[in-house]
Amino acid sequence: MRFFKVFLASFLAFIAFTAICFFILLIMIGRAITPEKVTISPNSVLVLETGQSYNEQNVVNPLAKLINNESAEPPGLYQLVRLIENAASDDNIKGIYLKVNGNPNGFASTEELRNALLRFRKSKKFVYAYGEVMDQNAYYLASAADKVYLNPKGGVDFTGFASQVMFLKGTLDKLEIKPEIFYCGKFKSATEPLRETQMTEANRIQTTQFLGELYGTFLKGIGTARNIDTATLHGYANENLIQEPADALKYKLVDGLKYDDEVVAELKSKTGIKQDEEVSLVTLGKYNSGTDLSSGSGEGRIALIYAEGDIIGGESDRDKTIASEDYIREIRKAREDKNIKAIVFRVNSGGGSALASEVIWRELSLAKKVKPIVVSMGDYAASGGYYISCMADSIFAEPNTLTGSIGVFGVMFNMQDFFKNKVGVTFDGVKTAPYADLGSMGRPLTEAEKRFIQNGVDSTYASFKSRVVAGRKLNPAIVDSIAQGHVWSGLQAKELGLVDRIGGINEALACAAKLAKLSEYRLREYPESKISISRLVQTFSGNMRAQMVKQELGANYEIYQQVKDVQQLHGDIQARMPFKYNF
Repeated sequence: MRFFKVFLASFLAFIAFTAICFFILLIMIGRAITPEKVTISPNSVLVLETGQSYNEQNVVNPLAKLINNESAEPPGLYQLVRLIENAASDDNIKGIYLKVNGNPNGFASTEELRNALLRFRKSKKFVYAYGEVMDQNAYYLASAADKVYLNPKGGVDFTGFASQVMFLKGTLDKLEIKPEIFYCGKFKSATEPLRETQMTEANRIQTTQFLGELYGTFLKGIGTARNIDTATLHGYANENLIQEPADALKYKLVDGLKYDDEVVAELKSKTGIKQDEEVSLVTLGKYNSGTDLSSGSGEGRIALIYAEGDIIGGESDRDKTIASEDYIREIRKAREDKNIKAIVFRVNSGGGSALASEVIWRELSLAKKVKPIVVSMGDYAASGGYYISCMADSIFAEPNTLTGSIGVFGVMFNMQDFFKNKVGVTFDGVKTAPYADLGSMGRPLTEAEKRFIQNGVDSTYASFKSRVVAGRKLNPAIVDSIAQGHVWSGLQAKELGLVDRIGGINEALACAAKLAKLSEYRLREYPESKISISRLVQTFSGNMRAQMVKQELGANYEIYQQVKDVQQLHGDIQARMPFKYNF
């Protein structure tokens, strides 16, 4: 009897403790979600850290507020652009201090931010940049500043662009894993890491072309900002002239060699603050909390739908994933809402499932029948990313967006020899029809099965091209010539008719408003942010797991990630870019 009394008391205590912890957690989350009232003092300087990675949409992470970690809840890319625009007209903000410490953002995202800084300077407010070590992507962003300062013992990387592809064929051969590959388009290089040990000539040609375009945009932007002709800048890289901080100053890439405290002292002078007083440096997180970004005025609304990441079928609760069923719902909501007069579809994706791309294309096509659709392309809008873009009334891309890659492929893995010879596993079974086990990794495909799969790939490729022909109103022969899996820069895509105009999200919204005949409008953003305890726990555990793997593998993490990507390819027809371009 005493045992049961003790057990019951302990059990009740456990329940009470759990309930108390649960309510405390709810209170903490409630406090985290409730925005803290922030006041921006006069003569403030907005601080932007270039080392922060910005997703297309805001990251909602209430736990970040609890641990006071602003970098865990950064604004979305367009949110940041609007914050910079707001700062230009904010009397309390006198300038921007750009702390240059790497730049993990893609080329087109960097272009969007850089253009926002250049527009900010037109308000006659200053932008100062300071860094210890500036890689090329970080320096490109910094070059938009009035003044660029470098640590006297730091450095600027100015050696040109390179693209490197990692090939897995040798590893697969050693493991006796035989990929059976089916593809359409001579430039469709996504499967090359599995079937080649070096770049094919076609892939080398296309990569040389678009890399040259990206580099040309890079040099032109810096040349205009620093008043140096692009041929001279090209010479700096070719001759490797920028080796020491003094070289960067000598060749006018920077305006001075200073330490952080010296730059802060100059900021004090610019804002009229005495040297013995503290300058008000406002972090981006604080400014975001203290700024009400009005979504506009008027009765009409424009939907801005963010589509970022891999395209997959079904539903997903992961960030940076374009799940077909989720996006059908979001697009349908925007289509059926009579207050929404136009849709801007922001695409930042290298593609994924061809079927999921077709499903999303269908829903966008239905929406196009009742209201204008404008696409704004981010770093990538290629392969499946272009599939879901091609039906738009108008398409905008940055000059350094990577797009096109109109082609598809399928991969099946024959792991019979691996299982048998490496781990001692064999397979046997029965079936009711000759092709009931088609797709099994435990045996090679028959010639008939190979024909079936190639026919499916050919049919999907033909459908993809037909969507482009109809959406872009191009001759089928022209589409066939510029398809073939060829990757193009935004500038090249505009010349070919795959893109209508060069510009960012602001330009796409202006175009949508014009098509919808709206002089004023409010902005409605999708997908709408959802906060739940399960999502918070999942996000937290996922981030922790990823960080642990990265820490353990170090430089080998990219190899691990690429192998994981390969595992996901088995069986489905893919409209996807090469795994990753490393620049």
